[in-house]
Amino acid sequence: MERVSTNTMTPASARAPRSGQPGGQPGGQPGGLPGMDDEQRYQAAVSKDPRFDGVFFIAVTSTGIYCRPSCPAITPKRENMRFYRGAAAAQDAGFRACKRCRPDASPGSPEWNIRADVIGRAMRLIADGVVDREGVQGLASRLGYEQRQVRRLVTTELGAGPLAIARAQRAQTARVLTETTALPLSEIAFAAGFTSIRQFNATIRVFFAVTPTHLRETRGRQGQASRARRRAAGRAVLGRAGASGRPDLSDPAAPGMIRLRLPYRPPMDLGRMLGFLGARAIPGVESVDGGRYRRTLLLPNGTGILSVGPAAGSGGDPGYAECELQLEDLRDLTAAVQRCRRLLDLDADPEAVAGYLSASGPVLGPLAAACPGRRVPGHVDGAELALRAVLGQQVSVAAARRLGERLVATYGKPLERPEGPLTHCFPAVETLAAADPAALPMPRARAAALAGLAAALASGELSLDPGAERDRAEAQLLAMPGIGPWTASYIRMRALSDPDAFLPSDVGVRDALGGLGAREAAALAESWRPWRSYAVQHLWAYLEEKEDQS
Repeated sequence: MERVSTNTMTPASARAPRSGQPGGQPGGQPGGLPGMDDEQRYQAAVSKDPRFDGVFFIAVTSTGIYCRPSCPAITPKRENMRFYRGAAAAQDAGFRACKRCRPDASPGSPEWNIRADVIGRAMRLIADGVVDREGVQGLASRLGYEQRQVRRLVTTELGAGPLAIARAQRAQTARVLTETTALPLSEIAFAAGFTSIRQFNATIRVFFAVTPTHLRETRGRQGQASRARRRAAGRAVLGRAGASGRPDLSDPAAPGMIRLRLPYRPPMDLGRMLGFLGARAIPGVESVDGGRYRRTLLLPNGTGILSVGPAAGSGGDPGYAECELQLEDLRDLTAAVQRCRRLLDLDADPEAVAGYLSASGPVLGPLAAACPGRRVPGHVDGAELALRAVLGQQVSVAAARRLGERLVATYGKPLERPEGPLTHCFPAVETLAAADPAALPMPRARAAALAGLAAALASGELSLDPGAERDRAEAQLLAMPGIGPWTASYIRMRALSDPDAFLPSDVGVRDALGGLGAREAAALAESWRPWRSYAVQHLWAYLEEKEDQS
């Protein structure tokens, strides 16, 4: 935002309503735009509140650019500001991204994980790259609507249609590849999902007001300056790797690796999140070492390896996690990034969640207030999580890991290029559906349940992708032999990223609540809606800390 006048007002009304306040629950989502009017958005922009980055965008008619609400530049005059639900709508209206605050790289809106309606489902599928892979027809088919209806619903709500939203996402993917890899620009164009180099060049110019070549040259100059500063400070870089042995973030040509910063809204208890994932890591597929979580990925176009951890050497909470991706096919970058974001719950609004739960009463209030950055671990593959949930029925976490390791060794897909302890992808549902249940390394009843679930997923009868209808999926799961309420709710919480799933019969939940029965626990949890999944994480963490102390 440049060449506009300052407005120094910072009223307390700058924040949007939270859950429990008017407009605070679906459809007036916490941290979401329903429940906010243009005046509230303007006050959020005046206060430079980063909690709204990605929730809405500000376009400035006097400069032709659009920004995040926290852009550090001078606040524009109110009459020059326009508000948009997404970056695609601002770009569709002819505005270009601000080069100072880079609004296209904001965290995702928490609204899309909260909402279970067709718009929320559509946005989760578009983010996963469905439009790029299958077109609007594929999106509509997954949603159970006609193309015309999907276009109308999305455009009415967001000001831009599915194709425009997907195009904006392709532009951001292209920007990431241009700035962080040494790939030829022609390869980047097709890897990002463009159908021609001309379309790639035109889109980059429209969205960022520069050419792809200029993007790469600018990043190269920044990398050279960064390396020069480190050398001056006595922190020489060895070859193409930093002192840690990992590729240097400032080096766009680091071979075999795409390194990204995944933004989120602070605070975030990333240590507990990685500990949770590490305790359940299946050897061969996952590992946790040196404070980083690593795992293999089975993506639409090939395999990959993900590594994620806290930002190295940053004091306090930097507002991003460091991510490294090795992909067999670069067309999978968009899907891999979005799956990592769902795994770590990076689009959540922790202030809205903690603010509501900390005021919910004496049982959960102190826990939420003590750790406002606690999030709900998701998963990179809903089908895999569901199968692992069945493996974990009525056994300890350690026993479930051992069962998973045996399953992977027998039915998993070996990596063409194993890396350290990562040797296989988790078995595909088609492979397990075709397996003889009697040969599966587990009790007969559980093997039958696993095979039945795999068959339903392989046939498409059951969908656990990001756009799945949560209530319908849960009902289908409960109708399957060998799958009960605990398993269905656990799948809903982690595979479908439902913020309001609860496990009243869970032993850990009941122990944390002082031995309450399942019915009493469910009744108590009613006051924690719509954030009961976060409540479960607080209760599990409390129990873990209590056991550690004893």
